[in-house]
Amino acid sequence: MIRLDDLQVFVQTTDCGSFSTAARQLDLSPAFASNAIQRLERELGIRLFIRTTRSLRLSEEGERYLPHARTILAALDNGTQALASGRGEIAGTLRLSAPSDFGRNILLPWLDEFQALHPKLQLHLRTSDRPADLLRQPLDAVVRYGILADSALVAMPLAPGNRRSLCASPAYLSKHGIPATPEALTQHNCLRYVWSEQTFERWSFHLPRGSQTVTVTGNRVSDDADLVRRWALAGHGIVYKSRLDLLPDIRAGRLVELFPAAYGDPAPLNLVCAHRSALTPLLQRLREFLQACCARDARLPD
Repeated sequence: MIRLDDLQVFVQTTDCGSFSTAARQLDLSPAFASNAIQRLERELGIRLFIRTTRSLRLSEEGERYLPHARTILAALDNGTQALASGRGEIAGTLRLSAPSDFGRNILLPWLDEFQALHPKLQLHLRTSDRPADLLRQPLDAVVRYGILADSALVAMPLAPGNRRSLCASPAYLSKHGIPATPEALTQHNCLRYVWSEQTFERWSFHLPRGSQTVTVTGNRVSDDADLVRRWALAGHGIVYKSRLDLLPDIRAGRLVELFPAAYGDPAPLNLVCAHRSALTPLLQRLREFLQACCARDARLPD
C-alpha cells in the first residue's frame, strides 16, 4: 500500500532536487527520505529517479507519476481545509509565491498576522522575480503585479489602483538634480531590473497631455527588484517600480516621489490561482485579509 508520507517525500525531493534538502525541509533524516523513495518505487514497480554521484533527476516514469502524486496530496490538503472550514477554522498548507521586494518587505509581516490568526496554518512562501507557473509548480496561488496574459487563470484583485512610482533618494537628487519630464530621464542613471528574462527599461508614463514612453539606461541591472530598490536608497540612481513597494520609503523620506502618483503606469496587484476549483476557503480568507491589509497600510485608490 502506498503511504502518503512517501508521496510527500517524493514530491518534496522533486521540488528540491536533493534527498538531503527535502529531508531537512520535512524534518526527516536523509536515510528516512531515501528509504521512503525506495519503498514507493517498490510499490509502484518503477524507478522514480535517475541517480548519479553528482545529480538527481526524475525518470520518464517519475515525470508521468509526479502530477498524480501532487493531485493526491492536494486532495488530502483540500479535505483538511474543508473539515477545518466546517469548524470555522483555517488549517492546512498554503503554498504561495510573490515578487521579491513585495514578498520580503510588505507581504511577510502581513502573512505573520494571518498565521497568528490561524495558528494551524502551515506556510510555504517563495519569493522570486521570475513568473511562477501555477500549472506546473506546487503552488496554491501567486501574488502578482500587472494584467494577466493568461486569461485561463483566476485573478482576484488586491490593490487594483496600484501604479508604478518614479523615485530617487535625496542624496542622488541633491547631486544630479530632479528630472522634470520623462525625456530628462535619459540624462540620469536609471536602475533597471529583469522580469521574465527581459530588462524593464521602457518606462511609460500617463501625463495630462497623453501617454509617453522613454527608453532609459544606467550602470546597474538586477534580476532582484528588492536589490534595485536598495540601490535607489543608497543614492545610486532613479527607480521606477510598484508604488506599493516604495510607500514605506516615501513616507519615511528615504525616497522622493518625482512625478505625481497618477502619472505612473498601472501595476494592479492580484492574488492569482490556476482555476475556480482551486479557490478554497483558505484562499478566499487570504484574499479578504490581503485586501484589508492593502486598504489599511497602503491606502491606495480602488
